[in-house]
Amino acid sequence: MSGDVRTVRAGRRSVEVHRAGKVLFPSDGDAKEYTKGDLVDYYRSAAPLMLPHLRGRPLMLERHPDGLDGPRFMQKNTPENYPEWISRVEVPKEGGTVCHTVCDDSATLLYLADQASLTLHRWLSRVGRLDRPDRMVFDLDPAGEDFAAVREAAVLLGELLDEPELPSGLMTTGSRGLHVVVPLTGRNDFDEVREFARDVADTLAGVHPDRLTTAARKKERGDRLYLDVGRNAYAQTAVVPLTVRARPGAPVATPITWEQLDDPDLSARRWTIADAVEQARTDPWAGIMSRGRTLGPARRRLDALRVS
Repeated sequence: MSGDVRTVRAGRRSVEVHRAGKVLFPSDGDAKEYTKGDLVDYYRSAAPLMLPHLRGRPLMLERHPDGLDGPRFMQKNTPENYPEWISRVEVPKEGGTVCHTVCDDSATLLYLADQASLTLHRWLSRVGRLDRPDRMVFDLDPAGEDFAAVREAAVLLGELLDEPELPSGLMTTGSRGLHVVVPLTGRNDFDEVREFARDVADTLAGVHPDRLTTAARKKERGDRLYLDVGRNAYAQTAVVPLTVRARPGAPVATPITWEQLDDPDLSARRWTIADAVEQARTDPWAGIMSRGRTLGPARRRLDALRVS
């Protein structure tokens, strides 16, 4: 029905939003209700801040066509009916290829929102150098909802990364924990990056074995926080800064400063689509993501630290 379609301007393009009033995030306790129209409005507002983290990166889309109460689809391959102006990249896989969507402009972001793509998961590398990541991600995953343990782990990890002189940014995940993101130059391949991340995590867990673990199996972790470095591998993904998470209240993965760890109100779901853009406009990662490092000097410093 034509009355069920809203047209939104995005740069040089117009994007149709279908069933804008459809509830994607039902009200749940203190959590507010949000519609597809609210999601589109949020991504339109966040686009200038999100696109630097999206451009040139293959995506995996987390779609909820009927909202949180309906089925979830994890979409890697771009459907044939997507507009031709949306960028794609063909990536080889065993037995064939995958045609990933690439979000290079605000119109694509709004089109994906119209498709009820609540959460965008990105590769840590870019088109043209898919085997060379320019980000390294540590996921601080608590055993439960103990955010104090997440804060503590973030401080310890930040101090350890300072030793090999690696800049890093913090981000709430919108779920339970924090991501610590390290910018790289893209000169190291995934094997080198993942090995380095694993050695950092193992070093930290070795010093604090009662609080931290790198055990992949949940039954081996107990109540300890999991230092997850599994995203640092070819074709793996991490949530995009400022993406919405599929949880009640529409929380958002939001960059923060290291000083904000001291905020007593901080939690993994502190910001939602109602206020995440306001936080992001303070530029909490100012100057950090442009300071990419190669891992050669950092590897030598880390090895020397581990020996001592």
